Amino acid sequence: MKIRKGDTVLVIAGKDKGKEGTVDRVLPKQDKVVVAGINTAKRHQRARKANEQAGIIDKDLPIHISNVMLVHKGKPVRVGYRIEADGTKVRVARPSGEVIK
Repeated sequence: MKIRKGDTVLVIAGKDKGKEGTVDRVLPKQDKVVVAGINTAKRHQRARKANEQAGIIDKDLPIHISNVMLVHKGKPVRVGYRIEADGTKVRVARPSGEVIK
């Protein structure tokens, strides 16, 4: 997958279109990502431990990878790969060809 945990992404489709957030989890088998503050829903939670709070909580649900775009230097970009001279595979921003991280 071209998006990794910790990346900043922009939602390009769905009810949260236009919002940005950081990726908390990546689910490669389902082609989904969990983004902080995006696609939240109310869930009932039981207290499993004595000190844990029970009640209704906001939970971030997975969103399909095709509905988010990586943000590089403040702009949403497509992501590609390039093999460097030393044989390492790096992610690159498509329009500019700059290496991401």
